[in-house]
Amino acid sequence: MESFGVPIPAMLDALVFSLAWRSPPIAYLLAASATIGSLCGNILLFQASRQGGRRFLKAPKPEAPQKFRKWFNRYGLVTVFIPALVPIPLPLKVFVISAGILHTPFRKFLLVILTARVLRYFSLAYLGVQLGGDGKEFLKQNAWNLAGVSVALAVVLYALVRFNDRRTA
Repeated sequence: MESFGVPIPAMLDALVFSLAWRSPPIAYLLAASATIGSLCGNILLFQASRQGGRRFLKAPKPEAPQKFRKWFNRYGLVTVFIPALVPIPLPLKVFVISAGILHTPFRKFLLVILTARVLRYFSLAYLGVQLGGDGKEFLKQNAWNLAGVSVALAVVLYALVRFNDRRTA
């Protein structure tokens, strides 16, 4: 439920990873629990912003919110997927709230969050099980590589979105 409340960057990631290497038999149960908890928190935040967003949408509409709405309608779920997947602190809550306010279809939102969180937490559990007690040392030695891969993934997704824009324009 951290996804609904005060953000604790990478705390749940560290917890899933460290408990997975300490208790391999329950690693995937931990990943499932983290996924369900995050999913519930994101759904609550999405629904709360959807209900509260009605006031925002009824207000006079200056140009800036219209530009943001147009931009989010084009890239919205990518902006939700990337911070939901990548463990570096990105402002997921801002995009979840935006998705709610701008009435993104719930099923699409749910699919994006679920996919990203399953990939994230089950990958961490898998790494924890595979690396065992060497996990902390592996992360220390490869922190920059992992950050680079995360940034590269974000760049590739951005490039794919831009390519799709040019193709459809």
